[in-house]
Amino acid sequence: MFKRFFKRSLVVLVLMSAFSCSNRNNKPVIKFSGDSTSIIIKNIDEASLLQVKNAYQANADTLSLVSVLIKPGELDSIQDETEVAGKVKILGDSLIFNPDQPFVKGKDYLVESYIGVKFATIGNLINSSAKHNLQPQKQTLKR
Repeated sequence: MFKRFFKRSLVVLVLMSAFSCSNRNNKPVIKFSGDSTSIIIKNIDEASLLQVKNAYQANADTLSLVSVLIKPGELDSIQDETEVAGKVKILGDSLIFNPDQPFVKGKDYLVESYIGVKFATIGNLINSSAKHNLQPQKQTLKR
């Protein structure tokens, strides 16, 4: 009887530690650099950073790790979001987006990234709240 109790206790402890680790909110942080000339994505978990580095080394020129869009203003005649062209580089544990043209003061920029996005955690699978498709992390930045 003691062996069965010990085994069940061990299983419960392992499951509790798995749930506590998987439910952390470790989304990457997306923000402007101090001088607002680039966008920095930091706080990328190690597994995602390794995948990004491997993909970047394989084809850095054609890789689309992050999308930056100019959001139209209320008074703009064109109501479509336009993509901002630029280059991405990896510096340490951060990803840096440098636009080809400087960011315009007073404009809103929508940044979308799939870096660090998880399909489902153990808790989502057990609760049946897993999504059927990946949703990018979105952040609106105002220059």
